[in-house]
Amino acid sequence: MTAPILVTGAAGFVGHATAHRLLARGERVIGVDIVNDYYDPALKQARLASFEGMDGFTFHRLDIAEPDAIASLMRQHGITRVVHLAAQAGVRHSIDHPFAYERSNLAGHLAVLEACRHQPGFEHLVYASSSSIYGDKPMGGQGFREDEPAIAPVSLYAATKRAGELMSQSYATLYGFPQTGLRFFTAYGPWGRPDMAYFSFTRRILAGEPIEIFGEGRMARDFTYIDDIVDGIVGVLDRPHDGGEHRILNIGGSHPVGLMSMIATLEAALSREAIKIMKPMQPGDVTATYADVSRLHALTGYRPKVALEEGLGRFVKWYRDYHRV
Repeated sequence: MTAPILVTGAAGFVGHATAHRLLARGERVIGVDIVNDYYDPALKQARLASFEGMDGFTFHRLDIAEPDAIASLMRQHGITRVVHLAAQAGVRHSIDHPFAYERSNLAGHLAVLEACRHQPGFEHLVYASSSSIYGDKPMGGQGFREDEPAIAPVSLYAATKRAGELMSQSYATLYGFPQTGLRFFTAYGPWGRPDMAYFSFTRRILAGEPIEIFGEGRMARDFTYIDDIVDGIVGVLDRPHDGGEHRILNIGGSHPVGLMSMIATLEAALSREAIKIMKPMQPGDVTATYADVSRLHALTGYRPKVALEEGLGRFVKWYRDYHRV
């Protein structure tokens, strides 16, 4: 029998969706998560509840930054494939809570690397990085490419994700096990994170509260629907590098959308107009993101399928159902 796949951050947005996709294709999945209170733990518990009664899923509540715990779990189950999605997210949160990023994104990533390199027959580590590592670079006419320098992060969050990439590169060089880092571009959709703009805007618009629009509305994001994100993750997981090398790939929609256009699309999906308050750019934010996904396409055939209008419509339906509004 094939060994189970370890998914860290299984109570999180992307981890929850990835675990469900792997289970749907007949894999066994071991999910781990610390289930912290960065945002409402009830949403994380609801995500975990969606696995109840499903064959092949086992959950362990643990801190990935505890190296003995993660290594013991991998040894116990003979795990040879890991999708490492656990992290402390949030650009703005890092301003006031820097040590949370040190523990989860640095110590946690290192603990996973160590566990993988000591695991007999280890096959592939796929881990989450972020488009934030590109810094506040001009968007231009082409997407951000993986071979561009990533040397000017504008948030601690971005710095820790770039540090994780460098740690993985060193481990690939030293120990030769396959690794793929995935730079996610603004994942969104049902079961998403409440701290993301589209989610918080939805709550406020439905409550009749004003929304704060930072950067005077001049920002743009490469929104990527959760199903497209998972397509990329699973496609990459199935294709480890033969030489045991480390590679980095973008996963994005490859179609940046202006913030005001996103808000207009959300207003249409909600059939309500937002009360808007314009604010200056906040520390740590970047002006625009734009993914060049040509490398991911060449490897897996990846093509984003869900446009923002459809994706936000699906999110709004989920939000109304989940919150009964």
